[in-house]
Amino acid sequence: MDEFFSGRVFKKTMPYVARGLWVTIKLALISEVCILAAGLMVALVRISRLIPLRFLAAVYIDVIRGMPLLLQIFIVYFGLAYMGINLSQFVAGVIALTICYAAYEAEIFRAGIESIHKGQMEAARSLGMGYLKAMRYVVLPQAIRNVIPPLSNEFIALLKDTALVATIGLAEVFFRGREMMGKYASVTPLMGAALCYLIITLPLMRLVQFMTTRLSMKD
Repeated sequence: MDEFFSGRVFKKTMPYVARGLWVTIKLALISEVCILAAGLMVALVRISRLIPLRFLAAVYIDVIRGMPLLLQIFIVYFGLAYMGINLSQFVAGVIALTICYAAYEAEIFRAGIESIHKGQMEAARSLGMGYLKAMRYVVLPQAIRNVIPPLSNEFIALLKDTALVATIGLAEVFFRGREMMGKYASVTPLMGAALCYLIITLPLMRLVQFMTTRLSMKD
């Protein structure tokens, strides 16, 4: 039983495992900022009137969504190293997560923009606004409001997927839990790592549920 859960091992290893929580949070937050910016840009290119740009955006989204995130992490970290570009595990993790999740969030942004009635854009253009100005001040504010719940769910998924960056040696929560599991020959440190994730994800899930309910009530 001690190999599965031991109070003594939990007490001894939890402080070390929990120190990786800040790395996990920092990785998720910095990646999310990059993902939102990249995802919105890709979505705007995806709906542009220029067919070559639309095609390139569609290829990017399809290719990236067709590959496992773990593979993308390895390509960014080890592949770039072979080209003489040596990135830290943290930076490689941010880049890989951004490349992967931007493809998914681009589709969410695109769906949000296309959910706004075309009359909104036409009304803004009739008032003398250019395409970009109408998109920025009329369409995007409404579209972003519509996509807050799915984007929040994507952030929770991102937070959990940061554990994959442990495979290239980043000392986040899962990496530290696995390290202590080897040292004490017990799964207990991984229970501590699971607790760290739940401390963040459970309140976030309730928050997303609350926001979704409020937004649907306003509609």
